[in-house]
Amino acid sequence: MSERKSKGCLIATVAWCFIFFILAIAYKFLVHPYFTNKLTEDTGSSSRYEHEINIAADSFSGYAVLRSPFLVKWLSDKQIKLNVIDDGADYSDRLKGLEERKTQLAVFTIDSYLNAGTRSGSFPGSIILVLDETQGGDALVAHESAFKSIQDLNQPSTRLVLTPDSPSEFLARVILAHFSLPNLSDKWLSAEEGSSNVLKDLKRSNPSDKKAFIMWEPHVAKALKESGYKVLLDSSQLKGYIVDVLVAERSFLKDNPSLIETITEGYFRALFHYQNKTDGIQKLITQDANLLDSENLDSQLANAVADGIQWKNTVDNYAHFGIGQQSTVMSQTYLEDIIGNIMSVLIKTKSIPSDPLNGQYHTLYYDQVMRSLQSSQFHPGQDLNLIKDLQAKVETSGSSKAIAATPLNDKQWESLMPVGELQVNAIGFVRGSSNVSRSSQREIATLAKRLQSFPNFYLEVTGQTRAEGNADANKQLAKARAAAVASLLEKNGIPDWRIRTKAAPSGNQNGQFQSVIFSVGQQPY
Repeated sequence: MSERKSKGCLIATVAWCFIFFILAIAYKFLVHPYFTNKLTEDTGSSSRYEHEINIAADSFSGYAVLRSPFLVKWLSDKQIKLNVIDDGADYSDRLKGLEERKTQLAVFTIDSYLNAGTRSGSFPGSIILVLDETQGGDALVAHESAFKSIQDLNQPSTRLVLTPDSPSEFLARVILAHFSLPNLSDKWLSAEEGSSNVLKDLKRSNPSDKKAFIMWEPHVAKALKESGYKVLLDSSQLKGYIVDVLVAERSFLKDNPSLIETITEGYFRALFHYQNKTDGIQKLITQDANLLDSENLDSQLANAVADGIQWKNTVDNYAHFGIGQQSTVMSQTYLEDIIGNIMSVLIKTKSIPSDPLNGQYHTLYYDQVMRSLQSSQFHPGQDLNLIKDLQAKVETSGSSKAIAATPLNDKQWESLMPVGELQVNAIGFVRGSSNVSRSSQREIATLAKRLQSFPNFYLEVTGQTRAEGNADANKQLAKARAAAVASLLEKNGIPDWRIRTKAAPSGNQNGQFQSVIFSVGQQPY
């Protein structure tokens, strides 16, 4: 055979091999799947479900209603299948699922959504529902002998042991944003995987260790079963910070508003069902934990978990979205303001470099679902969905571990547990007087707004002056300055019974103490 023929045969062989390879690929990925699918269709049946919805979540007990038998059955009757996918609280992956439209719904804490969206550069979902707010479910715990109050954390050696990218980290950031801790190191975070491991670290630690531990229920309750530990601060003292929301992928929401409304209605009906059964929520939490194999909860621990969560019902959501009755709205914080407050904490503590929304927080939520329900006077407590007064039938919102602030007598003021000193820019006065400068009047207005996020705290305003001059005159000036600041706080909505004023001993000679100190306390747990 000639060399030319040999080359021709070789080329032909390669060509046929290539053709067979292409045909094999086509058969594997096109022909075979087609006939397999055709066979499946010919020997199967049509699904009874018209819609199949994927929702990304994790094992947090606050999401138990989304996994509840009542909701599954209620949606099933409407030919809707809800698949709750546990992603292990991987918020970046959760956001990616929305971006790629693999999931239609997802749950986030608002801070985790802001963080994930900032890292990704987009916010592919819109908030349609406020699910819950932790009210004691997350707590800062320490050895009693190590720290007496949050102010004792103000040391370079202090470390906060917690699970990163979780409500525990955000609770730490709320503390850093609001309390004066200038000596705390930038390396304050000591990472641990999961609240159960944080609890193990707490039990292994020595009282002499400068460590405080942030965890969630039921591990907080497990820690407090043993002597020697105390809660420095828990989320029951906060309002509008650790908030869980339901987010819908924007394109899906735009194309399926009625379907989203049906799912939302089903959620409210399920929540109402469990909250109005004897121990309904506690039993649901126990069953949910057992099914997920996440925690072995007895009734006491289940109660601790339930008590630490404030589920947001229909009326709460009307109020958060600004569409409820005025008296109800006034008792809640608007969602737009909640997002703004959380963004402020993230920026102030350098979790994110700048505001990716440029203050346009209304772009992060969609109120038309709740508006549609409200316009039809929907309430799960009425079989016909018709009520004359939403206030006449208000569901149980959940409990709080905190003791609500009420007026105190002098003895009760003295018995308050110290919490810490608030981080406030120095308050300026006209020299030698108690007249607050204009810039500081704005600072006091901002402080009053911040105090509304700590509704159970009592505030002590301490006036200070320089050491030079007449001691009695200085003391009177210090009292007058504290009173002037308190008066401005009252004008900005803080009840006078939440504030007590006093004068500190005269300070040093350099004028450093020509200001006031703001310290907060709480009633004992």
